Order: sequence, then structure tokens, then C-alpha cells
Amino acid sequence: MASRDDIALEITPEVLLKAYACGIFPMAEAADDPALYWIEPERRGILPLTCMHVPGRLGRTIRQGLFEVRVDHAFDAVIAGCGAARPGRQTTWINDKIRALCGQLFRMGYCHTIETWRDGHMVGGLYGVSLGGAFFGESMFSTERDASKVALTYLSARLIYGGYSLLDCQFVTDHLRQFGTVEINRAEFHEQLERALGATGQFHRLSPTVTGAEILAIIAAAQTAG
Repeated sequence: MASRDDIALEITPEVLLKAYACGIFPMAEAADDPALYWIEPERRGILPLTCMHVPGRLGRTIRQGLFEVRVDHAFDAVIAGCGAARPGRQTTWINDKIRALCGQLFRMGYCHTIETWRDGHMVGGLYGVSLGGAFFGESMFSTERDASKVALTYLSARLIYGGYSLLDCQFVTDHLRQFGTVEINRAEFHEQLERALGATGQFHRLSPTVTGAEILAIIAAAQTAG
């Protein structure tokens, strides 16, 4: 289900937060399209945090610490990376309105980034919106192998440690399916969303200097407990 916004109607960060709380998220047709479409899929992709799967080779990469992981360090660079053209995709759904709104949410403390760096250069990352005990993943990118996968793994551990219960992935892709992402219907998603919004997730509870081994231990403990 999708509906187009009225360009004359101002969409504020507060309106956007209310939309997320109702299970709706914005997308644009293209980067140069000034309008937004409000999306509420019949089938929703979520990554159950108690079932997060880390592929073996990726786990070794994380333990070795090949990437430096930073949190909320470079929002503008992350959203620019997510919106950049790349092989097989010359356009993006991230337009100027989304950039501006998410930038405001970032400054308000609702939008967060996880970034992967190597030799002082950002090579991957993701961003999303935190509300209660729910995290709405928006987009990710990488310019080096495994960079976005490491970011997603660190995000999952941070959410587990911070008491979140819902990681919304919007849609299921092959990239996300390998981590345990599943598809649920709209009614089930709203049930999980309502429970999550009643909780208080602490995004910054986990230290920003946590090691890769500690990240994997958090995920393994959640699997055992779940």
C-alpha cells in the first residue's frame, strides 16, 4: 500500500515519527522527485534479534577487527553513501526531503548511524530511526566487501544490549536473508510494533569501543536466551 504526499503539505519530523509509529515509512520515486510516497507493505521484513545469524566468514572478519566501527559519527556521509548511484542501480529513493527530515531526526536523537571505517576512510554504513524498543532500518551501503554486513551485525548487538525487540528491515532481500530476516504479514508486524513501542530502547547503552568478540558474544547469548 502506498500513498503520495501533498507537496503543499509540510511534513515535519514529528509527523514522520508518528508515521513510523503507525508502521508507515517514506520513499521517493527518485532522488530528483520532490514528493514522498507513504509505504505500508502487506508483507514486512524483520530481523528477529534472538535469531540473528552471523555467517562464519563474516564472524572471522569481525573478530579480526578489520574495520573500525563508529556510531553516530558522520550522518551526512552515511546518507550520501546510501543515496549514491552504484553498479546496477543508477537512481535512489532517497531525495532531498528525506535527507532533510532524517537529518533533523538525527539532531533530535531519533536517527542513528553505524559506520565502518578503514584507514581513516568510511567504507560502509547504515542508518535508521529509533522509537521506543523498535528500530526502523532505512538503508545501508558499502564500498568494500563485508563493510555493510559488519555494520548490520554491530547494529543488531547494540539493539539486543539496549533492550530493543524489533528490527524492521521493511523488505526482505538476499543480502538480509542470510542474517535470518523473515517476512511477516501486516497484522503480525503491528502486534510486534505495538509491543516494541511500549518499551524503552537504549541505543547508546553499549560502549562505542566494544570489541568484535564482545559483539558476537552478545548475539550468541541472545540466541541461547531466545
